[in-house]
Amino acid sequence: MNSNEDKVVIPSVLKDFEDGLVKLQREYISVEAIPLNCKVSTDPLSLTRSKFLGFPFYPIDSEYPKDKAGSPMVLLAQINFSELPKLEGFPSSGLLQLFFPTDDWWDMDSGKIIFHKSSDLDKSPITDFSFIHENSYDELPINKIHEMVFKKAIDTGCSEDSQFSFMFGSKDYWDFEDSLNEIDKDEFDNYFSCTGHKIGGYADFTQGDPRDYSKQQKNDVQLLQIDVDDHIMFGDSGVGHIFINPEDLKVENFVNAYFYWDCC
Repeated sequence: MNSNEDKVVIPSVLKDFEDGLVKLQREYISVEAIPLNCKVSTDPLSLTRSKFLGFPFYPIDSEYPKDKAGSPMVLLAQINFSELPKLEGFPSSGLLQLFFPTDDWWDMDSGKIIFHKSSDLDKSPITDFSFIHENSYDELPINKIHEMVFKKAIDTGCSEDSQFSFMFGSKDYWDFEDSLNEIDKDEFDNYFSCTGHKIGGYADFTQGDPRDYSKQQKNDVQLLQIDVDDHIMFGDSGVGHIFINPEDLKVENFVNAYFYWDCC
């Protein structure tokens, strides 16, 4: 963040803590997901476009992702970084992909995360996806193709993200919230919100942040958050995430990036 114009306005109930809260604000990319009224088999978006569901870019000379049973997986999410506003620490080009099996997708170890560098996009892609049947998408947490619109925004933090910690005088987050009247509490809750589809920024959870329980993962960066939407839901009002070690992200090494989701 380069100027005061980049910062989110601090509500009156938090003015006494403005200096500290501004330091914790983070830039991120807000993702507007627009559902398309079409079958997946008639995906109108190009193979390299950012999307939820649809057909992926995949080099024809590479082995297409398969699940543990050897069946072809399907694309759940694809992010083309060249379509995004510049976000510090994130790639400016290349494709990030999340593939799911058509059965047992809820097993967090069953998904595959793949990154294609920009030079890979010059390769001839698979264009015939007849090996994937329309009913392969029936049980997935996303049930329509979505195109994406990106906008840079500012995240303010939230209690669910283990990387956010702040004391309000002598009170922690929950004690301070409990001390507020209803009007101030609404302002407080509106300010500390991490919801929505996003790239980067703070993460929202329904059960808890898995990074809070692992020394190796405590500094991991959120690559992608897939939130509840009209045609998107992981379990009961759940949220999906891709995380990566910040050092791996710097060198665009996505081998150890991992997927996580939780629900109510």
